[in-house]
Amino acid sequence: MIPSSKIADVKAKITETRPIGADVTILTLECPEIAAAARPGNFVNIKVSDASHPLLRRPFCIHNVSGGTIDVMVKNVGKGTTLLCDAACGSSVMVLGPLGNSFGTGTGDFDTALLVSGGIGTAPMLFLEKKLAGQGIPFMNLVGGRSRTDLLTRGLSNCNTATDDGSEGFQGNVVELLSRILETTAAGRRPKVFACGPNPMLKALAKFCAKRAIPCELSLESVMGCGIGICYGCMVELNNADGQLETVLLCKEGPVIDGFRFTA
Repeated sequence: MIPSSKIADVKAKITETRPIGADVTILTLECPEIAAAARPGNFVNIKVSDASHPLLRRPFCIHNVSGGTIDVMVKNVGKGTTLLCDAACGSSVMVLGPLGNSFGTGTGDFDTALLVSGGIGTAPMLFLEKKLAGQGIPFMNLVGGRSRTDLLTRGLSNCNTATDDGSEGFQGNVVELLSRILETTAAGRRPKVFACGPNPMLKALAKFCAKRAIPCELSLESVMGCGIGICYGCMVELNNADGQLETVLLCKEGPVIDGFRFTA
């Protein structure tokens, strides 16, 4: 977890907006305090408007860090995200972060990283792959979607894709693609899976990895009104060490969790 002394609530200027799909935009935010403390897997909570509606902040994985700026990937799904996607360069928003824990890249229990994502789940992968590259750890992105228009691979390196309809890459889901990669490209390696995406995909992936004793970390999504454990809006049920379900606050124990905790 990020120490509370490194969490900042700052007025961040939007320096760039880049649409990368019909309903997805990358925002660059100038916030040096947050950029300096951020780690792959952390998130920020953004107040999308100075008005009282929408009231709650919106959580976003940190997509990238460059100097004193961070990037977030925003999917337009409602009023709050519409305001962000339509925000003008030079305008400002309040940003709280970095929040949550981060992906575990420092252990020696793997020699290859497999970054598995679906849809907007590619959001944390650019920052993660840069961290892995800096550590000299080989990595591969496996990105899934219903069709080629759902694949958000912009900026990512060493990508393999899967689409349900076969319009691009492997025809099938991304877990099936992972199975093929493990049999071929990653055969004989000691892989670790890092993943983010829709919960059904992550559930299937967690069970797949558990059966094969493959280390697996998942970045989960939830409503996070405060991001610091006050509002109790992000309660999720996860396995504990004894395999029993327990209710936890994802902003405090996540968003990155061990895949074992999501297999029930």
